[in-house]
Amino acid sequence: MMTVEVGAIERVEGGRLAELYERHAPEATRLAYLLTGSRSQAEDLVQDAFVRLAGRFLDLRDPEGFGHYLRRTVVNLSNSWYRRRKVERVYLEREGGRRADTVLEPHDPAERDALWRGLQKLNPKQRAAIVLRFYQDLSEEQTADAMGIPRGTVKSLVSRGLQQMREQIEGE
Repeated sequence: MMTVEVGAIERVEGGRLAELYERHAPEATRLAYLLTGSRSQAEDLVQDAFVRLAGRFLDLRDPEGFGHYLRRTVVNLSNSWYRRRKVERVYLEREGGRRADTVLEPHDPAERDALWRGLQKLNPKQRAAIVLRFYQDLSEEQTADAMGIPRGTVKSLVSRGLQQMREQIEGE
């Protein structure tokens, strides 16, 4: 009799989590794609984010807040991915004597677009700030909260990132 109750509870929780996944995963995947430039890496980041949040799922008081936590987790995982990628690149350059970015860069036809190339050349924090502000349409305060940085830093990252993109596009 106790087994039936546990099974019923698991189905209900799985149903809620599945519902959250269906509702939030597409937007989170788009965000991760814009941050990383790789479809497969974006999907991996979103899966990792849901795995991390699943453990906290039972403590979630406000289901409407899930999107905020998911967005923040995706940004944090993206930053971690860039840090690991940088370490890999340095190692490959030191050990292999070849350019690591040619090995690690994903082939993406969208790189032909000047804006896309400009976005990809930004450092990860600038890219995250611009994507959150203009693609996700978050306020400076919401962007700062999602990135875990002060609002003034968001303004600076966005301003410098946009200026860098302008200079690059004008140079082409």
